Amino acid sequence: MIELKNISKWYANFQVLTDCTTSINKGEVVVVCGPSGSGKSTLIKTINALEPFQAGEITVDGIQLHGLKTNLPKLRSRVGMVFQHFELFPHLSITENLTLAQMQVLGRSKSAALEHGLQYLDRVGLSAQKDKFPGQLSGGQQQRVAIARALSMDPIVMLFDEPTSALDPEMVGEVLDVMVQLANDGMTMICVTHEMGFAKKVSDRIIFMDQGRIIEDCSKDKFFSDPVALSPRAKDFLSKILHH
Repeated sequence: MIELKNISKWYANFQVLTDCTTSINKGEVVVVCGPSGSGKSTLIKTINALEPFQAGEITVDGIQLHGLKTNLPKLRSRVGMVFQHFELFPHLSITENLTLAQMQVLGRSKSAALEHGLQYLDRVGLSAQKDKFPGQLSGGQQQRVAIARALSMDPIVMLFDEPTSALDPEMVGEVLDVMVQLANDGMTMICVTHEMGFAKKVSDRIIFMDQGRIIEDCSKDKFFSDPVALSPRAKDFLSKILHH
């Protein structure tokens, strides 16, 4: 469904991604991990063209991102994105947050958008909060609304950029529960996260990055159960993150 070939990106003279190549199949759950500054978030943001890249090719469901005629807004409507800091509109109600993009990007009527949005709000367990504003909800609830908003666009893939890192520890579980449910339902997902318990539970593959390069791209069983086969950098990272 998604193919990246030799993706490289620079910020001025600093190369943030170097020859990154991987592919994601329909229904796969892929966790991207690695130390801070390794290029994880930048990599997944290239998949829906939130971050431009200077070299390589990306294809999403047969659509080439590097094609001059690619309709990027249409593509982004099919690639759901959940950010670290929720990115909800604070001046709009939860219902309005859920329906705005559906109406403006997909051309749905207000009633159809509302029905669709409330369906997903119920799926994340927040139907009772539909008339509130984001500031009236906890961080975990806001992140679940952000997931419902992304799902209401009927995406073919969901991208998660450290969705729990800005949350209080008590709220992490409620967001991960929704993500586990999505994975079990067969949603194609790419998750940048340090939540190794989640990675062990539901991921199919692990991509480990360091200094802008993909160092490991393997099954979760190999990553967690066969450390001898990993690169020294991945082994070092894993030993630190699993022992704390």
